[in-house]
Amino acid sequence: MTRLAWDQTGEKEFETGVDRGVLYLPNEAGVYDDGYAWNGLTTVTESPSGADASPQYADNIKYLNLVAAEQFGGTIEAFTYPDEFAECDGTAEPTPGVRIGQQPRKVFGLSYRTLVGNDVAGQEAGYKLHLVYGALAAPSEKAYGTVNDSPAAITFSWAISTTPVNVGVGNIKPTALVVVDSTDVDPDELAALEDILYGTSGADPRLPLPGEVIGMFGGGAVTVVETQEPTYDAGTHVITIPTVAGVQYQINGENVAAGAQPPITEDTVVTAVPAPGNRFDPASDTDWTFRA
Repeated sequence: MTRLAWDQTGEKEFETGVDRGVLYLPNEAGVYDDGYAWNGLTTVTESPSGADASPQYADNIKYLNLVAAEQFGGTIEAFTYPDEFAECDGTAEPTPGVRIGQQPRKVFGLSYRTLVGNDVAGQEAGYKLHLVYGALAAPSEKAYGTVNDSPAAITFSWAISTTPVNVGVGNIKPTALVVVDSTDVDPDELAALEDILYGTSGADPRLPLPGEVIGMFGGGAVTVVETQEPTYDAGTHVITIPTVAGVQYQINGENVAAGAQPPITEDTVVTAVPAPGNRFDPASDTDWTFRA
């Protein structure tokens, strides 16, 4: 056995900063396939709530604790925001340059990076990628003040709530937050995730769903695979899932086996996630919508 020691060299860790913000807008299938750089991001506050214990009594004693579901919310502060965020902030633009408030607010996704430091490497020890899903912005306050001898730029602020999305891996419950720590994952796998998040010369940026992110960090050698589109018979309303090594297909967030599926009675979304040890080519399609 080894005696515990505190504050050893290289173990005085801390987190700081926020940068590389990206806004993602989902399509009608709930896939975040459009990404936009968010400049001027100053603060992202993560505020989990819920998970309160509810004591239960029996036999004149405290019998057990039931724990409520945990919710994820937070606050975003920034000097500015992408034009595409306007519809998430309840603003419509019926004609260029004319904006109308108090409109329906669109759900969005968000990614941002925070820095990990220690007493040896300073702020360069690593970083964490935070991926947020199903976010909805609440009405925000905008305080415009006069210009004076101590000018300051206005800061916009939005409180956000979230709706968890399916993970589709094992018994993991739906989540609205995934965090990837660069100090704990393979650099090549991390680079592949960043190619997806930020885009490449051949692929637009997108926010992969949690199941895809988990599949990218399977450990060991990583195989790059391409997806294959399922087929659909409009007459029988049957979707047939192809057999593709390294690819797991899902219907409405649930894993499905290859082959013909039961006839659909409503519009159905098929998504693909990489199996552990695999990752998708950034240009691969990962979702398909079939009309009933």
